[in-house]
Amino acid sequence: MLRGVPTLTDRASHASYWLPLLIAALLIIADQALKGWALANLQEGAPARVVIPGVLEWFLTFNTGAAWSMFSGSAAPLALGRLLVGLGILVYLYIRPQQRFLSVVLAMISAGAIGNALDGLRFGKVTDMIHAPPLSAITRAIGQGDFPIFNIADSCVVVGTIALLIGSFVVDRKPRARHGAPEDNGVNREP
Repeated sequence: MLRGVPTLTDRASHASYWLPLLIAALLIIADQALKGWALANLQEGAPARVVIPGVLEWFLTFNTGAAWSMFSGSAAPLALGRLLVGLGILVYLYIRPQQRFLSVVLAMISAGAIGNALDGLRFGKVTDMIHAPPLSAITRAIGQGDFPIFNIADSCVVVGTIALLIGSFVVDRKPRARHGAPEDNGVNREP
């Protein structure tokens, strides 16, 4: 490891104040830009537009609920809840800076919540346009039908949550040593 080069697991630094805000802002802008493009260039119900054959397609659809169309017709209350959660996470990260890894992951989740909240508040529904045939192949193989059409905000929430779970296991298993002292694992301890 190079000395002086920050990593995602370094302790919080002054960058921690602005890093989550920057990441969330960039992801929200990307999400809203792709949704705007989809609304301008795709038609609901039209055949999928292939981007990468067998891997990625554009297919415009709308969701008035949550993932897998749960709570359909509840766009406004869900949007308000998403907005409060997303902003709450960013406020928390500003008030209590965390390690870079946790800041990045929570900023992703926050961006996803805010990105879909903006749709729900403006349109009463969330714009979805990404279809991944390999994901549908997996969900069909386990008897769950096609994988839902999704957007960048959905991806931020899912990838951020998975990274948070994996990171929690990695951090818990990491040995903790006192600064400047050899690790004390209790094996050679005298009674």
